[in-house]
Amino acid sequence: MIPYKHEPFTDFSKEANQSAYKKAIKKVESGLGGHYPLVIGGERITTEEKIVSFNPADKQEVIGSVSKANQQLAEKAMQAASDAFQMWKKVSPDVRADVLFKAAAIVRRRRHEFSALMTKEAGKPWREADIDTAEAIDFMEYYARQMLELKNGAPVLSRPGEFNRYSYIPLGVGIVISPWNFPFAIMAGTTVASIVTGNTVLLKPASTTPIVAARFVEVLEEAGLPPGVVNFVPGSGAEVGDYLVDHPKTRFITFTGSRDVGLRIFERSSKISEGQIWMKRLIAEMGGKDTIVVDKEADLDLAAESIVQSAFGFAGQKCSACSRAVIVEDVYDTVLEKAIALTNKLTVGNPADNHFVGPVIDQVAYDKIISYVKIGGEEGRIVTGGTGDSTTGYFIQPTIVADVAPDARLMQEEIFGPVVAFAKAKDFDEAIDIANNTEYGLTGAVITKNRFNMEKAREEFHVGNLYFNRGCTGAIVGYQPFGGFNMSGTDSKAGGPDYLQLHMQAKTTSEML
Repeated sequence: MIPYKHEPFTDFSKEANQSAYKKAIKKVESGLGGHYPLVIGGERITTEEKIVSFNPADKQEVIGSVSKANQQLAEKAMQAASDAFQMWKKVSPDVRADVLFKAAAIVRRRRHEFSALMTKEAGKPWREADIDTAEAIDFMEYYARQMLELKNGAPVLSRPGEFNRYSYIPLGVGIVISPWNFPFAIMAGTTVASIVTGNTVLLKPASTTPIVAARFVEVLEEAGLPPGVVNFVPGSGAEVGDYLVDHPKTRFITFTGSRDVGLRIFERSSKISEGQIWMKRLIAEMGGKDTIVVDKEADLDLAAESIVQSAFGFAGQKCSACSRAVIVEDVYDTVLEKAIALTNKLTVGNPADNHFVGPVIDQVAYDKIISYVKIGGEEGRIVTGGTGDSTTGYFIQPTIVADVAPDARLMQEEIFGPVVAFAKAKDFDEAIDIANNTEYGLTGAVITKNRFNMEKAREEFHVGNLYFNRGCTGAIVGYQPFGGFNMSGTDSKAGGPDYLQLHMQAKTTSEML
């Protein structure tokens, strides 16, 4: 691998960095309310129908609006992407990588501006937004370097009188359906992975956070990306999403979102449309029900801190968030007490003011999470939190529900909010069994000083990303390739050594000498 080092996070304990971020927030606020058109084949297209983005911490504040694509415009974008593919697939991988390096440099210079935009549009606290932007930069830097490694293919054997080559070629037109919870990192990562490998893209960002995606498309243009390689087509899933997933010219789909939508895309993409001459490839990351296991031989302060940070960072709105804490009964009460104490110190409020816990994304999410809090009161004991206020923004107090049975709804269903269920296990073996008792398999963590139990978990804890003696969130590009098992998706390890190959197909050529 050509030398790569992940983008460092901003140290907000330094006054200069605090001042810079506040300045960035002011800059973003001065530009609120703008409109962003569709971008199809390099052409700006404004439609009558708009998608309006609101600040979830201040729901009356309009962040901006984007034009809304319909099926006719989606078809126009598909044709533009198909035409551009004939050119882009022949562009040198070195040149494609250079676009990513340039885009990364542009974002690095405007880092706080992009982060502040996410603080406003997604309700991300400073640290969470900063990490999101750093990860977007990491994806661009890492995938550009990885493409330079892959451009000559992989070595294969030749025999006397015969010369063989194994090369990678692009797939075609890809549909990128990106999520709202990492509106920059995942949106940018899935997009640039697609284009650096020689494909063209129709980018359909989440309707709650389309502005950051629109701004990133501008960055790609500034970096020299030719028209038609990335086409910006926000729209409804039912109208535009389904149409593009079903389209015979769609070669692959990269999706991050809920289990139910992911399975729907999986089913639709498996059906052959008239004129389609390939099986569509699906790269999907679909959520999790993630567990931190605490052994009786463990640093209990570390355990409580790991649970609280992983459960309540970005208000629990991460597919990797800790929503289940399974604790060996010997230390259960102690860890619970420590976690309650830490949770009670967390501040909840507008993330622009640098609170640890900001809002959840919208009214639908708020109502769903509050309904689960009520279920928690029936299935266990609410020991802290349990309340919400959606008067100004969608705020929910970090909630711990104790004494929850392993088969309870709170232990089985993805909540996607600041709610964590505590369950008791009689020993470490039972704790691992409970941790595996879910249809998901994304992340997990084990807090233990027992090497034998650590190795047992390494073998038997069935998740795509397993962490020891730390929280279960915070995978770093190139360091902890990210993706999960079972209903968590296709285990397509984003930020890993074999991710780009998913966007290409291998071709063998053999010449007789």
